[in-house]
Amino acid sequence: MAETSIERRRSGRRQTGETRDNVAGWLFVAPAVVILTLFLLLPILMALWVSLTGWNGQGSPFRDTVPFVGLDNYTELFTRDDLARQNFMTSIRNNIYYVAIVVPAQTVLALGLALMVNRRMLKGKTFFRTAFFFPSVTSSVAVSVLFLFIFSNSGAVTKLLAVVGIQGPQWFSDSRGVLHLLLGAVGLVDPDAPPAALTGGGPFGLAWWEWLSGPSVAMCTIITLVVWTTSGTFMLMFLAALQDIPVTLEEASVLDGAGRWQRLRYVTLPMLKPTLFLVLTLGLIATWQVFDQVYVMSQGNPAKTTLTPAYLSYRTAFRDFDYGSGAAISFILFVIIVLLAAFQRWVMRDRDAARDSRRPVSPRRS
Repeated sequence: MAETSIERRRSGRRQTGETRDNVAGWLFVAPAVVILTLFLLLPILMALWVSLTGWNGQGSPFRDTVPFVGLDNYTELFTRDDLARQNFMTSIRNNIYYVAIVVPAQTVLALGLALMVNRRMLKGKTFFRTAFFFPSVTSSVAVSVLFLFIFSNSGAVTKLLAVVGIQGPQWFSDSRGVLHLLLGAVGLVDPDAPPAALTGGGPFGLAWWEWLSGPSVAMCTIITLVVWTTSGTFMLMFLAALQDIPVTLEEASVLDGAGRWQRLRYVTLPMLKPTLFLVLTLGLIATWQVFDQVYVMSQGNPAKTTLTPAYLSYRTAFRDFDYGSGAAISFILFVIIVLLAAFQRWVMRDRDAARDSRRPVSPRRS
């Protein structure tokens, strides 16, 4: 009986201690929870409500006089044949080309720079690391204005091309896609007279000729800017991962007779897989949210070839005063980012570990 009473007192003390720990833990995280709720979760829920209404920005969106339209703001972007759907699909097309070029380019460039500054025999490592990282900490607005002057019709790039006898394009005036221009340069198609088979029948209101145009010259300029300014940050991520790779692995591969490219393929890249996934995910999210460069340099021009969903959401809400459709575009963009990130995670999963986890465990022999 005495032992039972002692055990009960010990159990009661243990439960009391656990309760105190739980209360203390909640008290510590309460400020962060309150701040995230007020400034993150609550605005998201309010924006979700706005996307279901026809609010024009006047007064409160929670008034009884604000019409509730349900999912019409979402469905009209895909089904209704009007200018709003054409603008949305054009922005999606532009962003697809933007993502398809920027994410691989900045990843490869960042990895190459990291491998270069990680070399033992390289002199002036601190200088090169600072020089490569400096564009990433520079104001994107300031760099965008600088590029706008450099690539203007009388800018430095145009004059430099003129010196070598090349007539530079009208960087922010030519609305034709670079794929059309390249096919026209080799004489396969006429960019001003597209084939009749590609002028209609495209999905979501755009002709196949528009879907297959490629990024415009202005969009390529923005792509060059973004790759230059973002590669430094990803370079530091790769550099930190490279310095965590054990030197013994590289030395063992050298003793086995592996060349430089074999060591990169079979030793370095597998060890960089978690960092590579992080870089690709951050790059995917950032490229689908591109806004400030477009706002400063082109505002969707020429002929909407630099229009992106993020900028279209801003323009629809704050310029056209259609806050419901603007919020709907932002939530569609959110869904696109989540789905692509999940797909990327599925593609880059560790197949060997997943295979071993599904393999049945054989019983041990006694």
